[in-house]
Amino acid sequence: MTDNITILLPSLIHRIGRDTVKQAQAIAKQYDCELKRVRRSRNWCIVGGAINIQSCTAHLQAEQLTNQTAERAFGYLIQKLTTALLQHTDKLEPLAAKLIRLITENPAITLGELMQLTQCTITEARLARFNADSW
Repeated sequence: MTDNITILLPSLIHRIGRDTVKQAQAIAKQYDCELKRVRRSRNWCIVGGAINIQSCTAHLQAEQLTNQTAERAFGYLIQKLTTALLQHTDKLEPLAAKLIRLITENPAITLGELMQLTQCTITEARLARFNADSW
């Protein structure tokens, strides 16, 4: 869940323009993401945590709604990020919520299985088991 993900954005400058990319880079930096070129090619990518990229996308959507000129410019970027984040939905869910969801789906799941599925500690798994039993 803490691993960075990379979303490829081919021909980004050709699609949205250099000024818009510079704005998007500044917004991405606010959310601890990096919008950068792939080596020396014309392709770009955004690297960061899944939750951070999701927050960055939400900010771009808010910017798009408030600014008429950004509507056209950020549209391609928002669409690519939203589509790519669908592949990483498991990383968007907080660990505690994921543990409780797994326990409620399968009450007979063992602590070892929880630890293996979520890469959590024994303490986190036990706490989730206790919280799920309290519901």
